[in-house]
Amino acid sequence: MTLAKIVYASMTGNTEEIADIVAEAFENLDIEVEINECTQVDPEDFEDADICVVATYTYGDGELPDEIVDFYEELQEIDLSGKTYGVCGSGDTFYDDFCKSVDDFDAVFTKIGAVKGAESVKVDLAAEEEDIQNLEAFAKKLSEAVK
Repeated sequence: MTLAKIVYASMTGNTEEIADIVAEAFENLDIEVEINECTQVDPEDFEDADICVVATYTYGDGELPDEIVDFYEELQEIDLSGKTYGVCGSGDTFYDDFCKSVDDFDAVFTKIGAVKGAESVKVDLAAEEEDIQNLEAFAKKLSEAVK
């Protein structure tokens, strides 16, 4: 069975909700899901997954959340060649660097050899109906990329 591993960082609950929406979409596609908060896992855990997903928020003026910095730095040290990945997250369009952390993780996955399975999904604050549809389509596209 295909395994999707989702690692998330969430302060207000918005990004955890985004991760949960993606997880449920994977489950509806008969994909096994492991979902963990970023301080509870190591990047090497992605080595066992078929689909690697990071869901993160962007803090302030484009900064990574403090709690995901170690994960981000350690992720750059492993080889995920051939693994399918996707990145999603939340931000606030009030800031110039809207969802920059999503782009930062996208760049790292590419650098370590992973293959982008779906375009990143960026959500303004909390997921609304259109965002939920985009996240479900994101999960579907990722699942199709590994088949």
